[in-house]
Amino acid sequence: MIKRLISIVVFLTIYLSVTLANEPRNIILLDQGWSYKHFTDAKKDAPLTPVKIPHTWNANYIEGTTSYNRETMVYKRNLNIPLALKDKRLFLYFEGVNSAADIFVNKRTAGQHLGGYTAFSMEITDLVHEGDNELEVWVNNSYRTDILPISGDFNIYGGIHRPCKLIATDKTVFLLLFYASPGVFIHRNKISEQQADITVESILSLKNRKSGLILKSTIFNAEGKKVAGTETIVSEESVKQPVKIPKPILWNGKKNPYLYTVVVELCDNGTTIDKIVQKTGLRYFTVDKEKGFFLNGQYLNLYGFCRHEDVAGKGSALTKEDYDLDMSLVNEIGATALRLAHYPHAETMYDLCDKNGIVVWTEIPLCGPGGYDYTGYLHSVDNNARQVLKELVYQKYNHPSICFWGIFNEILVNDGVKFKEYDDPVPFVKELNALYKELDSSRLTAFATCVDQTKYLDCADLVAWNKYFGWYKDAAPSVSKFFDEVKVSSKGKPIGVSEYGAGASIQHHQWPLAQGDRSDSHFHPEEAQSYCHEGNWSAFVDRPYLWAKFIWVLADYQSSIRREGDKDGINDKGVLTYDRKTKKDVFFFYKANWNPEPMIYISSRRFVKRTNAKTQVKVYSNLNEATLYINGKKIDSRKKDNLNRMIWDDITLSTGDNEIYVKGKSGKNSLFDRCIWHLEN
Repeated sequence: MIKRLISIVVFLTIYLSVTLANEPRNIILLDQGWSYKHFTDAKKDAPLTPVKIPHTWNANYIEGTTSYNRETMVYKRNLNIPLALKDKRLFLYFEGVNSAADIFVNKRTAGQHLGGYTAFSMEITDLVHEGDNELEVWVNNSYRTDILPISGDFNIYGGIHRPCKLIATDKTVFLLLFYASPGVFIHRNKISEQQADITVESILSLKNRKSGLILKSTIFNAEGKKVAGTETIVSEESVKQPVKIPKPILWNGKKNPYLYTVVVELCDNGTTIDKIVQKTGLRYFTVDKEKGFFLNGQYLNLYGFCRHEDVAGKGSALTKEDYDLDMSLVNEIGATALRLAHYPHAETMYDLCDKNGIVVWTEIPLCGPGGYDYTGYLHSVDNNARQVLKELVYQKYNHPSICFWGIFNEILVNDGVKFKEYDDPVPFVKELNALYKELDSSRLTAFATCVDQTKYLDCADLVAWNKYFGWYKDAAPSVSKFFDEVKVSSKGKPIGVSEYGAGASIQHHQWPLAQGDRSDSHFHPEEAQSYCHEGNWSAFVDRPYLWAKFIWVLADYQSSIRREGDKDGINDKGVLTYDRKTKKDVFFFYKANWNPEPMIYISSRRFVKRTNAKTQVKVYSNLNEATLYINGKKIDSRKKDNLNRMIWDDITLSTGDNEIYVKGKSGKNSLFDRCIWHLEN
């Protein structure tokens, strides 16, 4: 172990000596070499468990329960500072530590951060010395009423669950301490197909300030060609540089997610002493209360998923492969938008949305639990909410995919019947809306409610509803009446759908369906989820005024308050299973409706063992027509309906195995699907 550590130190010293000569800023990923222990293990020689960052200690429930550890852990590692970093400024950057973090370097306090889903940075130049240093992070995810979220239908994983870095810079730099932002903000002042007027704003830290500083901003297109640039003599710590780009290629969602590269260099007498590189896109958008969302003047139907950062066995400590997998699934199904619920997500996800043309709603973790007890808001969270909002805006400002800032989710207000608030949230919600507008007037604000919208109409630009028709109350999905009514009572505010859906277990099946309230049931048939979504979507397609439609949720996830479905502690409303290994039937319903790539899929395929000979065969397909065969015998052909379904009712199965086979054509190509259903005696 000692030899290995020496080798690592030597390698880093050589590496830094070489790279620091070429790069003005050096970034070292601190993912290895960590160990952790319980805070209550106070002995100096208490054993530590080695881990790699990102990490969370409570990805799994305590055995036999749906409880999980919310406590304090101590993370430690050695921090070697080689001679090559002498005279450099040194910063620690944490992308996310859940939920409260106290940072110590050589037993001295470096800083504290409250909130688990936004980044923070701190300077440690004066706390370290050449050679070995001790880095220690106390992480606390216990319940607190001064840190968001204070309630919600998801688990709060504890740990250093996003990357950590050491950043070495010159004395004079872009300000890393400005809400852990890049220190460069690209303002889209006026965007059109003819010209883009932007302003590149840089926030600097002019330590040992001197003359001769030049700020140079250069815009490159996706092919690497320079399209615009400007230089400014630095005299203040905030520099705004207007730039015009003639005939820009616009970021146009999935049609063309075109990205420019903005390189901003701080130069001292011709030498670059710090540099920031940002990808961004140029676009404009509006929302019309009658016609919906328009990107660059063209209608874009926004539909997709709410997404949690939660993967089986990992909790929220995700890797690049996890993000890539989720994005590949989003693209496969054909979604155009994502709501990143209910907190700021990792930077990787926003980058992927930029590159893939996915329109984003992102929000702060001011969220309530809907129909459960507690309301999600107390005055004690005000300061943390303001802080997290600023961090979200400044850290994610340059992402073109973000069009909507979310203020809250299901924060309850008194309705005199079912819901009762604690502290009145409305004045503070209005304050947060004003703060969003002060920091960024170019984007629209939105909220997601499950209670009387009229209480909140002055709180945001857009209204959205979390409504689960066809699941909690109604025997069949019937959303038309509700949304037509709230459209009238919204006083001109555009109306959208922030959540809808139903739970499903791939182990549970039923036909014919027995209607009823399944919200607290441990029987969640996959067929009921499909039926619910089909009914909701049939109403949505006839209502273009709905500016967005977000399914709850992309994948099943852990929620300790849940007592339903085939496993307690799981919210099973995903179109994917928790491990992402199985696509539920409803995934293919939306793929048939959203993705133009030819496909055909037999639903209810996992309902293998059957006792009722009479059944329905339902196929999801975007082909014009398909033919059904049972045990090799042709039944007949059906054309798709307006929901891209072919349905054969009153099919009679034979005792034993039945091969269900469906075939269709796309041009000259044939597509087919098959499954086996077994009818017991």
